[in-house]
Amino acid sequence: MIEALSREGAGWADERAREWGKVCGSAQVIRWGFEANEKKPVLRTHDRFGNRIDEVEFDSSWHELLRLGIAEGLHASPWREPDPGAHVARASLFMLLMQAEGGVGCPISMTYSAIPALRAQPELAEEWEQRLLSLDYDQRFIPADQKRGALCGMAMTEKQGGSDVRANTTVAEPLNGGGPGAEYEITGHKWFCSAPMCDAFLVLAQADGGLSCFLMPRWTPDGERNRFHLQRLKDKLGNRSNASSEVEFRAAWARLIGEEGRGVPTIIEMVNHTRLDCVIGSTAGMRAGVAQATWHAAHRSAFGKLLAEQPLMQNVLADLCVESEAATISGLRLARAYDEAAAGDETALRFRRLANAVLKYWICKRGPVHAVEALECLGGNGYVEDSGMPRLYRESPLSSIWEGSGNVQCLDVLRAMVRHPESVEAFANEVGEGAAADSRLDEFGRRLRDDLSKDPETMETRARQLVERMALALQGSLLVRFGDPAVADAFCASRLNGDWGSAFGTLPAGIDFQRIVERHTPAL
Repeated sequence: MIEALSREGAGWADERAREWGKVCGSAQVIRWGFEANEKKPVLRTHDRFGNRIDEVEFDSSWHELLRLGIAEGLHASPWREPDPGAHVARASLFMLLMQAEGGVGCPISMTYSAIPALRAQPELAEEWEQRLLSLDYDQRFIPADQKRGALCGMAMTEKQGGSDVRANTTVAEPLNGGGPGAEYEITGHKWFCSAPMCDAFLVLAQADGGLSCFLMPRWTPDGERNRFHLQRLKDKLGNRSNASSEVEFRAAWARLIGEEGRGVPTIIEMVNHTRLDCVIGSTAGMRAGVAQATWHAAHRSAFGKLLAEQPLMQNVLADLCVESEAATISGLRLARAYDEAAAGDETALRFRRLANAVLKYWICKRGPVHAVEALECLGGNGYVEDSGMPRLYRESPLSSIWEGSGNVQCLDVLRAMVRHPESVEAFANEVGEGAAADSRLDEFGRRLRDDLSKDPETMETRARQLVERMALALQGSLLVRFGDPAVADAFCASRLNGDWGSAFGTLPAGIDFQRIVERHTPAL
């Protein structure tokens, strides 16, 4: 699947993924994932003399996981080696580590995503890019120019605005006249700043010219701690290994990226890439749930035979497998669009504009319901922390919330359709490539096109339904073209043809349940 969706240049990717999967599935890495969540990060605001230090203390398991991911290049490989298929290959490897522990994905993803935003200011990219591309994880809290490698985060959200970043009240004052690349002092508050141990952050603040994007390091050029003051760590539902904080800036030193007033367009490339990783993260959660559920059912007997041999359980497992495979194939197709767009393919860029938000909405929305059904396959065992399923369940809503929740994604789709009508054509053409091979997909796509063209005054009210159907049409097309025939048939029969219930395990009769489940059951 990786090679098919890479199109070219990633012939090594399947083998690399297999080897990396052995690492991520090892007993040691799985244990690190448990330990990183059991021994949560601790905030140290002051030292014993009363001086502010604003540091976060992590368990060694967190550092080991992060060191593993950085050494594999999950934060930087498409920028280090911008070969055809680089984003697809990186997405597949990222997906594997996220099955072991999702928390470390935050600093890895933000660093990966910061590079294209930094390149809007060449002198800053020249100063920071090589640090961010390093394969050395250096956990020391010292100035970045003294470290073997660095990580980058972002701080956008404020309590009064949330997703509406234009309502931000944090202000930036120029020190020497201002302008692109110039020094500013930033004062304000960010309600949500994840991975505060990163070496620098992309920050939005109001300058004289409007909302602007800045690079704010944790240390100033003179070697002093920046006035980046951590107020508290969030007590989150899940993602507990990763520190998420409230932070205040008190005349904190930063440099402007791009023009004043162009903060959202500057940072949007970082947001787009982190949205891709939200898709990949939810997909990883689905695969982890499928692996647990199918393995348990293949070895657990009830009522005289294995669970995996019982028709109703086969239906549940097959349905979970179909959802997982649809998420995987569409997530990797989205990553391929990043590869193609980077190579100058305008059609890929147009497709990506819609597919990014469409898949971010749908796959991340499917994550929680998928997790709870997979947990239920294990019964009471799945409700116990030792199984890992409660952690998977707690983690599952996160990707749908971060980088714009469901309504934000749907509104982004509507906005893109109006501002970039050529993106609708690119998306429709992608769906249409599979329609000739399956009449159910063809009919589903025809009805969708009709609904997209009528009642514009009710479009926003209907947005979630329309975006859901856009996602299903895209996934159906990809499965018909690239997926396993049994999976594609099950998907089209249920999701597109309407022969599907409201819960998993409601696939119609006649589906090749056994083939689908065997395809997804771990082979150990």
